[in-house]
Amino acid sequence: MCSISKPNALNLFTRCPGLYCGRELLPDGNWSDCGACSRGFRANASSICVPCEDEPMFYDWLYLGFMVLLALNLHWCSIDMVSMRRTIPKEVIALHLSALLEVVAASLITLQLTDPVGTFSIRSCRATKLSDWYTLLHNPSPNYEETLHCTQEAVYPLYTMVFVFYALGIAIMLLIRPIVAKKFLPKRGVFSIYAALYFYPILAVLHAVGGGLIYYSFPYITIILSVLSNAAHFSLKLNQSVKALLLSCVSDMKNAIVLLGHWFFYGYGLVAAATFRGFCIHPAMLALVPLPALFYILTARFTDPHKLHIE
Repeated sequence: MCSISKPNALNLFTRCPGLYCGRELLPDGNWSDCGACSRGFRANASSICVPCEDEPMFYDWLYLGFMVLLALNLHWCSIDMVSMRRTIPKEVIALHLSALLEVVAASLITLQLTDPVGTFSIRSCRATKLSDWYTLLHNPSPNYEETLHCTQEAVYPLYTMVFVFYALGIAIMLLIRPIVAKKFLPKRGVFSIYAALYFYPILAVLHAVGGGLIYYSFPYITIILSVLSNAAHFSLKLNQSVKALLLSCVSDMKNAIVLLGHWFFYGYGLVAAATFRGFCIHPAMLALVPLPALFYILTARFTDPHKLHIE
């Protein structure tokens, strides 16, 4: 008596249309219909949903660090604006430390909540092209009929991690900052909380719309903003002589801290840009980080508007 063998599920498998539609293997051995892969999975070249098991590249960590540093920098800028003081009193330092604690805590908790849960490691699907960030725009319409909805997080978890960080940043800030502000700067400290409640939603919208663009351009954004903010910082000095500008960098504690911050972001952008291009930066090249500040100091006298005249 001959037995009839069942057809192999792989023989019934056909590739899905579109870039991100995939099939999942069901418990009964059959394949699901084409659609979006589950969170933490991504369709491979054969339209099979495979788990994200890559380790983030160094550039991915730099991107996540940029998003964290951006929020921290906005916190500190808003605190300085509401304090309206040129010096750094203890009250303002307390608010700065509070913002640092909030951002660090939000970052660590976000890492703990990301798969694998309870660790500081991340399993991910690497971003290979800009469209990976915008799967919503690549839902196929076979024969121009019904649209297959295959929107998914192809860059898992780089997209959702930032939103979790923003949500935790707001929650932790609302728990810690009011206490610190009431104790050290009761009149103006609360305005730094209002500022954060404005810029956190703005950052979330920017990430939702332009996450992929930020991912590929943040090194250059960091370098450009660092150079511009460095020039703006020095331009506010009344005395634009070389000696006065150099003395302000070492005699005033706040100016020294701001200048070091500019150097840090400039170096951060250089390292990220080199990593993105696959170059290796020699540590000695980081000695060029102060170059934009020195260039401004040495050339400020040639750009004095009082010395301009019509020939």
